[in-house]
Amino acid sequence: MTWLLRHLSSGVAMGAIAACTASAPAGFPGYAEGESVRLAAPISGTLVKLHVQRGDAVAASAPAFVLEQDSERSAREEAQARVRRAEQQLGNLQSGKRPDEVAALRAQLAQAQAALNLSTRELVRAQELVAQNFSSPASLDAARTAVARDQARVNELNAQVRLAGQGSRAQEIAAAQQEVLAAKAQLAQADWRVQQKTQRMPAAGDVIDVLFREGEWVPQGSPVLTLLPPSQVKARFFVPETVLGRLQLGQAVRLHCDGCPAPINARVSYIAREAEFTSPLIYSKENRASLVFMVEARPTSPDDAKRLHPGQPLDVHL
Repeated sequence: MTWLLRHLSSGVAMGAIAACTASAPAGFPGYAEGESVRLAAPISGTLVKLHVQRGDAVAASAPAFVLEQDSERSAREEAQARVRRAEQQLGNLQSGKRPDEVAALRAQLAQAQAALNLSTRELVRAQELVAQNFSSPASLDAARTAVARDQARVNELNAQVRLAGQGSRAQEIAAAQQEVLAAKAQLAQADWRVQQKTQRMPAAGDVIDVLFREGEWVPQGSPVLTLLPPSQVKARFFVPETVLGRLQLGQAVRLHCDGCPAPINARVSYIAREAEFTSPLIYSKENRASLVFMVEARPTSPDDAKRLHPGQPLDVHL
């Protein structure tokens, strides 16, 4: 009886182990993949300062590198001077003449009015003398001409005083305003060029490689360093055609790696539309097993993403 119970319990245990083994989810082979960010400047120049080295862990917006910017700074100072000059010209047109100039015009107007008053009185006397036959008609014509001349001078100075208070014409002011806008646009371009010579980290991550050293010439658009943010680390694995129908975007998976203390939680972010390896024969039931589709999954936590290294072998469980 004891022998029978022992064998029965052994059989149950073996059956339980076999059942657990049969129900355990199968793992799919894969590896860790990283999409690095290549940080470059859109303007060429000599690398004068490199703030990081390969392997450094950096924060977002941390200083990355600086290119020489003497020429760009000079261009910015020139643009600033153009803005100031354009603004001063606009202010001059809008303000009209200076107070001293207006005062001088008013003084000239007073003189012209005094001359007009004098010529008017002389015209009255000339008319009386001509009426009494003490003067010739020619003297009356001269007096009338003097009055007309002085009146024209008064009208001219009155117009100049009014213009002095009004400033320049609307078209001239509008043109000066456009000059100010153009100068400010040039200043913005110069500022942008100076700023592009100083690059900062676009995201937190690890510096994978440094491609230039201080003192070297960096061509336009050439990456100076490569950065691997945790958000760009993912698992890439392959599933057979028979499992493809069970996968969907956002599905939870678990990543197992050698030496990892615990599995890494991830979610499916990409499912390939085409097979990686296809049989040259017609897709029969026998050769469908050779169809393998690539799937990508991203860790749900940045800390878990830091545990993965590009090229690291993985086992993925659904």
